[in-house]
This record gives sequence, structure tokens and C-alpha cells, in this order.
Amino acid sequence: MSATPFLFFDGDGTLWDFEGVLRHALGIVLAEIRRLRPSPVSDALSVETLTADRNAVAAERRGSRATLAEIRRAGLDRTLARCGAPDPDLAAHLYALFMRHRFDDIEVYPDVRPALDSLAATYRLGLLTNGNTDPERCGLGGRFEVVLFAEDHGLTKPDQRLYDLAARTVAAPSGGSSRSVVPMVMVGDSLEADVVGAEAAGWRGIWLNRDGKRCPEGTRSYPRIESLAELPEALVGLSAGPPGRS
Repeated sequence: MSATPFLFFDGDGTLWDFEGVLRHALGIVLAEIRRLRPSPVSDALSVETLTADRNAVAAERRGSRATLAEIRRAGLDRTLARCGAPDPDLAAHLYALFMRHRFDDIEVYPDVRPALDSLAATYRLGLLTNGNTDPERCGLGGRFEVVLFAEDHGLTKPDQRLYDLAARTVAAPSGGSSRSVVPMVMVGDSLEADVVGAEAAGWRGIWLNRDGKRCPEGTRSYPRIESLAELPEALVGLSAGPPGRS
């Protein structure tokens, strides 16, 4: 690349163990439900039940601009109704408990801080996420020049409009083209959302494949790494030309 690129990172599954902390926080909520509303029904609840209730609400509200926080809270309302004990005050308590552990107990992957420290000397860094984890609350405060939450704009990756918005945010004077003259790179764990989506928007995408997943058949090869420690070398290997199309 002839100019220094701006690096955007995904959050969940890329910088921190979202699935791990999610199950941990839901487990604490589950124990609290059983403590405050003991019954055979609450004893039969599981983390999967809480997840299913939340996902059912999300499906019903798709396209409504409901926030992730609102969906989670409504999912807890649904779980309490399942127990035959709808209680808005208890739902509010459970939601606060969930959010406290959801953020305070989050674990950043070991390769993240060293990689960001090293990359910051050369690149501008940003966060572009479909989630709602604030980096300020998980030990990564001050690391990113730009932080964009997709839900704030009613969009989700891989929507090209979100990538164009990020490019406009990075580009200097306002009112310019949606395509920034700054080379844009997206690094994330989702091949479809973070890599294919980015390249469709004229960016370059790097797939952080921590678990060694196989690329789906028929999908062209994209740059991939298994650790952020490999990112500097991958960046050097990116060509200066436009990305290919899948």
C-alpha cells in the first residue's frame, strides 16, 4: 500500500472473548432467578433458555431500530413470564446484574494489547462493531481514534453503507466522497461481515481466524491470520491495487 492505511478492528470474537463472557454473565443471571424465584420452572431454566428468549425478541423486532440493550431487557422479561412471575423491577435488577458482569468480567485476548501498542506507532486505529461493548469498559480505553457502533446508525456489517460511513468519518474534510483516499483495512473474525463485506466496499479485509475454521467452498481466498501477532506481516503483504471481487 502506498499510503499508511487506517486499521479498523471488529470487537466481539476479535479483541475479546464475547461468547465466554456472555455465557458467564447469563449464568450469574440464571442463579439469581433461581434464588429470587425458586420453582421447578426456574430450576429447569438454562443459559440456552435465556439465549432463546433473547433471540426470539430480536427476531420479532428486526427492522424496528430496537437497541441491543432493549432486546436483552425484553428477553429477560420474557424469561420471567415463562416462569409465571412477570416482574418489571426484577427484570431491571437482572438486566443491571447482567450488564455489570457482561462488561466488568470481559477478557481481552492475550495478543490484543501488545498488537495494538505496536501497531499504534505506524497506523491509525479504529473499532467498527455490530456489538455494544465499549472499549473504555474492558481495558482498551484510548486505543482507538474512531469507535463506531453499527446499531447507532441502524446498520450492521456487512452493509456497505456502514463501511462508507466509517470511511467518511476517517476522511478529512466533511462533505467529501464516501470513498476515503486513506487506504482502509478491516480486521475481524467474521469472514462474511468483516472481510467479504469490507472488500465489497472497496476496503481490504483480513480474516482473524483464531479457531482454524475452513473457508466455505466457493469463497475466494482472503488474507488470514490466526493471531494479531501476525497482523504486521499480513499488512505488508497487502497489494496497493484494488481488492478482488468474490
